[in-house]
Amino acid sequence: MQRRALIIVLSVLGAVAVGSGLYGIVLGPMFAPGGSPTSSSVDSEYRFVNVFWLAAGAAVWWSLFRLRERATVLRMMLALAFLGGFARLLSVLVAGWPHPVFIASMFLELVIVPLVFWWHTRAVDVRDSAGA
Repeated sequence: MQRRALIIVLSVLGAVAVGSGLYGIVLGPMFAPGGSPTSSSVDSEYRFVNVFWLAAGAAVWWSLFRLRERATVLRMMLALAFLGGFARLLSVLVAGWPHPVFIASMFLELVIVPLVFWWHTRAVDVRDSAGA
């Protein structure tokens, strides 16, 4: 039951990453919550970065088919999302508070993602049974 719930939560996290990544690539920063017209350089960088966000979501989904064998990939994606939350904190210090959607994203990355990481370490034993 615990593993099934974890898979559901991870599926949703992957969907958020894939969906928002696609949204960012196709629509660009102008259509982001609180977005506005920007320079071509910022537009280019925004769309480029969203490819990685989409890929991270796809990697999360991919890991669901073999939670134990692909645990390292999943945990790396979760760790990267957590670190991304710190980049958002830096942005708050430099540029001020963003749209509430991005504040919620920062909460997700800095609070929920570490809890999911911890949950994964408890629910998925990655030790090799032959070597343990």
